[in-house]
Amino acid sequence: MKCVQVREFAQPLELAEVAEPSPPPGGVVIEVKAAGLCRSDWHAWQGHDADIRSLPHIPGHEFSGTVVAVGRGVERWQPGDRVTAPFACGCGSCPECASGNSQVCPSQYQPGFSGPGVFAELVALPHADHNLVGLPKSVGFGEAASLGCRFATAFRALAHADQAALRPGETLAVFGCGGVGLSAVMIGAALGAEVIAIDLRTEALQQAREFGAAHVLNAGDLEGIAEWTHGRGVNVAVDAIGSRETCIQAIHSLAPRGRHIQIGLMFGDDAAPALPMPSIIAKELRVIGSHGMAASRYPEMLEMVASGRLSPARLVSRSIALHEVPAALEAMGRHQGAPGITLVERFE
Repeated sequence: MKCVQVREFAQPLELAEVAEPSPPPGGVVIEVKAAGLCRSDWHAWQGHDADIRSLPHIPGHEFSGTVVAVGRGVERWQPGDRVTAPFACGCGSCPECASGNSQVCPSQYQPGFSGPGVFAELVALPHADHNLVGLPKSVGFGEAASLGCRFATAFRALAHADQAALRPGETLAVFGCGGVGLSAVMIGAALGAEVIAIDLRTEALQQAREFGAAHVLNAGDLEGIAEWTHGRGVNVAVDAIGSRETCIQAIHSLAPRGRHIQIGLMFGDDAAPALPMPSIIAKELRVIGSHGMAASRYPEMLEMVASGRLSPARLVSRSIALHEVPAALEAMGRHQGAPGITLVERFE
């Protein structure tokens, strides 16, 4: 099958032909119909993820497709089923999986990180009965792939009671309007919040307005947050970038008893920011990490997509072919390209 491979970290990605995967016991093989490019894939290529233990390696973790083969013991799925899956697949048997929190399963499997990814014609996934999500007929492959890690992570981070539990009428500041940031803007607006979108790029802020932001702000002028909240600060802040600077700025933007959601991954010099603990203590702030969403929690999100309350397909800014992935990931590292989500939808 055709695929994109990392042969050496931080060196040019290559197109390759490799053997087709077989379904593991309890798992399936899926024909990839659409795959999203995420900054996490760029980090994988650069060698920032310790889960990638050997090269060559196939990256990519956001996808949708059709089941083409099932392994021994699979009960819920058969060839022809239209599916997607969380980027963090649980084992299905540990306490975290049993409680509905497979996204933090200690034995989780992540395509594109702990195993071969979806920048390929076919991908194998384990524990299919626990991890696969069936797609409603009204949700296309491209829209399902755009849910990926970014949209699903933002949805759980904002909507669920064990995360931000964003309520109608609250204020939400989103720092960074890439794929996950624009997802958070759209979801926050759909949940009835007043959204403030922050970015350096005019085009990204324009898109944020289109997706429901009530206010947009250049990242170089954060005084607007105090102005729009009458000096109080916001109820919820999201760092959708993952830098030391944006993390601290987001925390400082919070009102008393506010909730900070860290979605952007933090590596290298940004991995251990000095949090403003005096403010966190005095204002009783909550700092919450958000790492994906378990398959069992997808139905609520998919219902909102099917009803039209959420339109993740609007976040797709570009459709490319598999052979264009190397150049697209390289551009992502230079912070170039259009805001929103790039999808691989042609695998010839």
